[in-house]
Amino acid sequence: MATFREALRAKQKLVQAWKKMPGVIGIGVGFEKGTKKKGGHCIVLYTANASATVAKRCPKYVHVKKHLAKGLAKVSVRTIASGRCCCHRNARPAAAGVYRRRIRPVVAGYSVGYPGISGTAGLIVSPAARRARRYLLSNNHVLNRNNTSGYTETIQPGGADGGRSGISRIGRLYRFVRLRKNANNYLDAALSIPTSNRLLAPHYATVGAVRGHVASYAVGARFKKVGRTTGRVSGVVESIHTDIDVDYGSAGGLGVIRFRNQTVIRGQRAISLPGDSGSVWLTSGNYAAAVNFAGSEDGRLSISFPVHWAMQAFGVRVARANGSIGQLRRAAAGRRRRAGYTRPLTAAQLRQIIIKKAATRRIG
Repeated sequence: MATFREALRAKQKLVQAWKKMPGVIGIGVGFEKGTKKKGGHCIVLYTANASATVAKRCPKYVHVKKHLAKGLAKVSVRTIASGRCCCHRNARPAAAGVYRRRIRPVVAGYSVGYPGISGTAGLIVSPAARRARRYLLSNNHVLNRNNTSGYTETIQPGGADGGRSGISRIGRLYRFVRLRKNANNYLDAALSIPTSNRLLAPHYATVGAVRGHVASYAVGARFKKVGRTTGRVSGVVESIHTDIDVDYGSAGGLGVIRFRNQTVIRGQRAISLPGDSGSVWLTSGNYAAAVNFAGSEDGRLSISFPVHWAMQAFGVRVARANGSIGQLRRAAAGRRRRAGYTRPLTAAQLRQIIIKKAATRRIG
């Protein structure tokens, strides 16, 4: 039975052979027996399909040095036919739904976007130094028209839900993490600055106040979220430290780009469909945990990144109604327990992340 450290070491070893495994779109660490911790940890391979050709090229196990003993550990490889994963950028206009309607002030979980596009308002956040200032946190591809620093209007509801330029405006793109081709990406995130603080309320649909955010979480964690399309859903963390290819189509000229150390969350029904981009997963105690930005074609897998990364990158925290900022909850003490959790971005990783400031007004 492999430990988390052994499985992570095996995953890092197997990543080197990724190009020799056609049809594999992601590699992470999960439980050998699905959601059951008793079977120990394993490598999880996500594949484009369940064909015999793809399965044949995937190893059954990987040998690595044992973590706390001499000899080699045999780490199993579990293969999951996920299909391709995409950012679900183009939400379709649909019959009126509770999270697709106009709402003032705006709270997390409702439709936002720019003319033509709808995603989800993820969280209302504030900078630690200026707690009175509020921002809307969501995805780059929800708040940014084309992954550039050009002016992008933020409207609520989003463009696929009847939102219109001008009359539905609540703010504009403020800062964003630039997505890159042929490079490692860590998060698809952006902030919108409102035209007035009063347009944003620090609440989360169906939940109320978000108490803060967690710095890390483990495989098997159970989360909930509200998204523009799927509404209130729940899911279980299937794998973490997952490197995965995500198809952005023609958005920003990106095509298929790779993300490192992501979280894959599985639902019993669709949990990540077009329009759910930007929605934020919460713990049972109402702490923000992860930001959904992509999913499998059937919507049952959510591709997310730890919300703590966005907090690190932008220097913000969850906003509270009383003008304070939310708590930061860290993993349980002890090096051995922390080993099995997601991790904050390192200083080196933060240097790789390109944060851009958007134009303040439309030109022309």
